[in-house]
Order: sequence, then structure tokens, then C-alpha cells
Amino acid sequence: MFEKLEMLQVRYEEISRKLMDPDVINDNVQYRELMKEYKNLTPLIEKFSAYQEAKRTNDEAREILSEPGTDKEFKEMAQMELEDSREKMEALTNELKILLLPKDPNDDRNVIMEIRGGAGGDEAALFANTLFRMYTMYAESKHWKTEVLNANETELGGFKEISFMITGEGAYSRLKFESGVHRVQRVPETESQGRIHTSTVTVAVLPEADEVDLEINPADLQIDTFRASGAGGQHINKTESAIRITHLPTGVVVECQDERSQYKNKDRAMKILRSRLLEAKQQEQDDKIASERKLQVGTGDRSERIRTYNYPQGRMTDHRIGLTIHRLEDILNGALDEVIDAIVTADQAEKLATQGEA
Repeated sequence: MFEKLEMLQVRYEEISRKLMDPDVINDNVQYRELMKEYKNLTPLIEKFSAYQEAKRTNDEAREILSEPGTDKEFKEMAQMELEDSREKMEALTNELKILLLPKDPNDDRNVIMEIRGGAGGDEAALFANTLFRMYTMYAESKHWKTEVLNANETELGGFKEISFMITGEGAYSRLKFESGVHRVQRVPETESQGRIHTSTVTVAVLPEADEVDLEINPADLQIDTFRASGAGGQHINKTESAIRITHLPTGVVVECQDERSQYKNKDRAMKILRSRLLEAKQQEQDDKIASERKLQVGTGDRSERIRTYNYPQGRMTDHRIGLTIHRLEDILNGALDEVIDAIVTADQAEKLATQGEA
């Protein structure tokens, strides 16, 4: 591990020198690529430098303790430094192991999220709206930008489905574990008997795909136009501005009707289609690599129940890691970091254990 870290440190210093070269500064593509690599290496190198400093302190303390005739008080100080530096080295070694784990190539991408009402009819659609609000508030707390791509509203103010993009640094790395079935237990406003109903909503998190990620043959696309429909008559277009794109080889269908412009709807539909196809392609590759095991935090499959939001008890439970938090209102208002941090930690622990077995 330390040999690899020393090689990365040499590379980091090399990049640092190159970034000051006028020829590199004037080459936008090369400069951008080097800056990205430099930025990715910085946390690792900073941590490694802290480890090297702790090791130097440890070595000096050992040397003092091994010298005959050293003053007793001086030896006591050296012993304290030895123990303190050893603890630091152990903690930093664990942090370095995590930083050296293979990085998900999609972590720096923006995300397209799709939320759909599942079992529970109107109640599920209302909770789909609640989850949309939760994610937009979380995005706001991170200073990320949210843009609705397509929405199919219900008369009661819910969503049968809604697709939206979240743009910001590290968006996918924080939200990728939200894919799956979200279950809600609460008393609907329309329930006169006060009975608790259980409804479900599915969430899909797709990394935004660039055109260079995969090539789509225009001949593989069937593009249909139709009139937009939905709750609230004032939003319904009288022209055929809504777009439906079918990717014939895979059967993937995407609709967009949120904009009055056919061109904008087509552009948004293509963004969603591209991301769905990229996800399917990567899932196929991941299945081949990791078919023998499942990560503790789950497969990311949309059919997998990952979380329950229980209103009467004011709690949220993430079933993948057995985490229960009794601050449901805070979570639904976008305070998701505690949940996401716990899931990321569990994922890292699972990867470290697998790496150790290998």
C-alpha cells in the first residue's frame, strides 16, 4: 500500500509542476484533465503527508527511548509521543485504505432521478411528491441545482411520476444509494377511520450520460408526438408538443411533456434515454464482475425495498444497514446527510472486507 502511495505522491508532484507550465495552461483540454487528476489526488496525498509526519514523530520517540542515560522526564514525554503517534498512524492507515478503494467512475457526474408512485394509488402519488421535495431540499442544502425534466401530476397534487436532474459536484456519489422501493406508513387525509395505510414509491438514480459515453443510432429511435395531458387544464397543450421516444433495440420508452416546446421536450427525453441506457450497460458490466456477491447496502435494484418512513412513530428505517432515526420530519425536510453517511460507511466497510478476503 505504501509503495503505491509513494508512487502517487511522485505523480502528484509531477502534476503540480505541469500545472505551472505555460504550454499546459494554454492547452484547455490538457489543463482541465490534469486539474481533475490533481483534485482527486489531493485528499489522498494530504492524508499520506499526515501519516508520514506521524511516522517521523514515532521514529524520533523510539530513538529517544532507546538511548541509554536519557532523562526520566524526557523519556516520559517521548513515551506519550510514541503512543499518540501510533494511534494517529493506525487511524490514518484506515483512512488511506478507504481513499485507495477503486473510485466509482460516475461519482462526479450529475444525476437524473426518477420517482414513481407504486402501490397505494393517490396516497403513493402524494408521497412521490414528498420525496421529490425531500431531494430538492437536500440538493438546496448542498448548493446543487435542480431542474424538472418531466412530471405527470395528479388532481390531488401528487406525482404519478416525475423525472428531474440534480447538477452539482459529487451529486451522484451522495445520491446513488437512493435507488429502490421507499415505503410509507401513515394515515391518509382522506381516511376517516384513522387507519394507517402502507404505500410504496420507486426511486431510480441515473448518472447523467454524455454523448461520448455511448452512441445512439438515430435509426434505432421511434419518435412520436402527442398532446400533453395532466392535472390542471391550464397546463394542457393544444399542440402536439409532448414527445415519446422508444429505443427499439431495448424497448426503453421515455416521455417528456413538461415544456411547451417540442424541441425542449425532445432534448430532455434524450437526456433521460441516454442515462437509462448507460445505466443498463453499466449494470450488465457490474453483474459480470460481482455476480458472486451483493454489497451489504443492496444492489440498487428498483424492486428492492430499501427504506420505510413511519409517520405515526416519527421514524425512518433503512433496511439495508438496520439504521433507524426518530427524526422523520427533519429527514423529509432534506436532512439526509446522517443517513447517506451511514450507508456510504457501510459500503466502504463491505468493500474493504472483500478486498481483505481477496
